[in-house]
Amino acid sequence: MRTEALTASRSGGSTDRTAPERRRLPLVAHVLAVGTFLMLTTEFVVAGILPDIAADLGVSPARVGSFITVFAVGMIVGAPLITALTARLSQRLTLILALGVFVAGHVRVALVSDVDQIMVARFLTGLATGAFWAVSAVVASRAAGPALGSRAVSVVGAGGSLATVLGVPAGAYIAQLAGWRGTFWALAAAAALVTVLVLRSVPRDEPASGNRPSFVADLAGLLPVRLWLVLAACATTSGGVLAVYSFIAPVLTDRSGVPAAAVPLVLTVFGVGSFIGTLVAGRLGDGHPHAVTIATPAVSTVLVASILVFSGSSWAMVVLIALLGLFGLSANGVLIHLAVRFAGRAASPGSALSVAAFNLGTAAVTPAAGAALASPLGLDGPAAVGTAVIALTLVPTAALGLITARRARTGPGRDPADGPDRPARPEGPA
Repeated sequence: MRTEALTASRSGGSTDRTAPERRRLPLVAHVLAVGTFLMLTTEFVVAGILPDIAADLGVSPARVGSFITVFAVGMIVGAPLITALTARLSQRLTLILALGVFVAGHVRVALVSDVDQIMVARFLTGLATGAFWAVSAVVASRAAGPALGSRAVSVVGAGGSLATVLGVPAGAYIAQLAGWRGTFWALAAAAALVTVLVLRSVPRDEPASGNRPSFVADLAGLLPVRLWLVLAACATTSGGVLAVYSFIAPVLTDRSGVPAAAVPLVLTVFGVGSFIGTLVAGRLGDGHPHAVTIATPAVSTVLVASILVFSGSSWAMVVLIALLGLFGLSANGVLIHLAVRFAGRAASPGSALSVAAFNLGTAAVTPAAGAALASPLGLDGPAAVGTAVIALTLVPTAALGLITARRARTGPGRDPADGPDRPARPEGPA
């Protein structure tokens, strides 16, 4: 591929995946991880400064909470839509444009006091975030090469995991010093800096020309069954884990006896576990992608079911939440990498659909978990919903493993996802 060749030429080496220099991730993966760190920070930082925003704008906290919802909707729409609209642009230019919209959106929020205008700015920022996330996964995967693609995408995703550990608390601290608008100014300034880093680190790739595969050919890349099995796993994984995470605070305080002041610390433990788990799963995913995508939901199902049983014990809950952070979302980077591979020439749309699937799962399952709180299950409701949904992930991931094993028997090495030690076939519809 042209992007891989350009990356190799910059490093002075070849594209041979066994070459020593290919065992190290390119700088671009880490730069894009900083970008996703900012993207996820801005999605959830509103929760940490919600009372300040509500008081300043003179609206209810519930109204301010919709700033998070509208951002998530923007990501769901933006990942596939903006990726399709920018298909004939270079990926480098698409990343820069997305960051430009991100900066402008935050400046707008920092300047206005009209809630409707803020909602529009948050939606547009969500659109840009969805596009950035989708394209960055493709850029990181291709820059790293087949042998390290899963690890590269996981590093990009780990930037998002780190947002809950460092980004949101830092945003809240800035708000204490400079007001909630200061938080948005800081995010805009940081994104402007990342734009410069992207300009310097992302290899130049030529925009699509007349010999580019047609839109119909791109759609053909989205037809493989394995791609849609990956998307199903994306939706159920995020939906199940976040169904539990979103409502864990009342369980900890009202059932487990954890002091309210200690809840942020417990959530930080979850975030640290998620960060570590994402990096570890990314390393393992390059050699054993299907083992990772089967094992993580299996362990997560057991952990969430255990929360139902041991919710009355504070120490048991802290341990279970830490382990859920370690396993629950750790395979996300591997799943995105598989989506990119199985989509073939339609790599960017495939990545975009995986980002949309993660957010769609969250948007669909979290309300069901909230409704379960009002059911006879009470505080056990979210964990019960989460257990069932995460367990469903085993259906598509096990099917993926079986299909890949069958392909390995009938035609070894036909797909890069079967393992990095087998020769990769040219990209095309899987």
